[in-house]
Amino acid sequence: MSPAVGPGMLYCGQCGRPTHVDELARFGDVLVCPECKNSYAQKLREGVVGTAAVEYGGFWIRFVAALIDGIILGVVGSIIQFAVLGSMIKMPTIQPNQSPEAALAALLGLLETVGVVSLINMVIACIYEAWFVSSLWATPGKMALGLKVVRSDGSRLTLGRAVGRYFAKLLSSMILLIGYIMAGFDSQKRALHDLICDTRVIKVQS
Repeated sequence: MSPAVGPGMLYCGQCGRPTHVDELARFGDVLVCPECKNSYAQKLREGVVGTAAVEYGGFWIRFVAALIDGIILGVVGSIIQFAVLGSMIKMPTIQPNQSPEAALAALLGLLETVGVVSLINMVIACIYEAWFVSSLWATPGKMALGLKVVRSDGSRLTLGRAVGRYFAKLLSSMILLIGYIMAGFDSQKRALHDLICDTRVIKVQS
């Protein structure tokens, strides 16, 4: 599905298909496209889904939650790197009078160091997000703002799906953050990684 959406277009709350707002049917707070209308109405009649109001976490509150998680990960990542790899990772230096071969070797060593640190940070972030989301419904940043991550049926994510969602978030970041911006246009505030993994970010009901 294309991340772009034109004027007057919103995403279907069931299939995620971009649809003109005039064609969407409203069921409570859920907007449904013509293709999903009959099946969704049947689910309502069978009691599979309800029209009770669910407040979804929008772009900005999720952005602040991500900042909080980023600060926590930065501190935790630094502590782990110094504790476990402090003596193993050394930043190479390039001296003014070094030969080209020595300078190239130092540069390659620098790139290797950056790669190792980046890999460590990615592993830490993956474990952090996957464990918290699958065990406690949300990362500390989301919990601080009263958010939690759920499946479309309201159930909790499995560890495997939470790991997959972390890597899907990397995809949302790689395409100029368009994957995150999509949350501002979707009827259920879903970003690209939510659409891929069938998840929602909702506000905890008081």
